[in-house]
Formats: sequence, structure tokens, C-alpha cells
Amino acid sequence: MIYCVVPKPLETELLDRLTTYYAHEPNVAVIVDRRAQGGEPGTHDSHSEKRRRRAVGSFPPIGPGQG
Repeated sequence: MIYCVVPKPLETELLDRLTTYYAHEPNVAVIVDRRAQGGEPGTHDSHSEKRRRRAVGSFPPIGPGQG
């Protein structure tokens, strides 16, 4: 499947024209890009902030053959 992605601002101008143009192509789908734009740089959580925190407490050592 091939997707012809039309930007949201150009939807009214291009969607009907491209849909008609590719109507005979069964492997082409014309779609409108509806993804939201990202926020300002630096406003997203960094990768390190998404990691789970380590369990609190101390743990007994694990020797060979114990786990």
C-alpha cells in the first residue's frame, strides 16, 4: 500500500484532485495528515525521565547458581 499524504492546510485544494488522480490505482490511498505538531523544544520529557525508578531497599547478593 502506498499512501499519498496531504498536509492539513492543503486538504481543500488537493484532496479531491489527488483522490481522482489515483482512483485507478488500487495500491494508492490518499489521506490527510492529522498529526498534531510537537511542542516547543525542551518541553518534552527526556528519555531518562521515562525510565522506571529503582526499587527502594537493599537486596541480598546473588551468587553463582542462585538466580
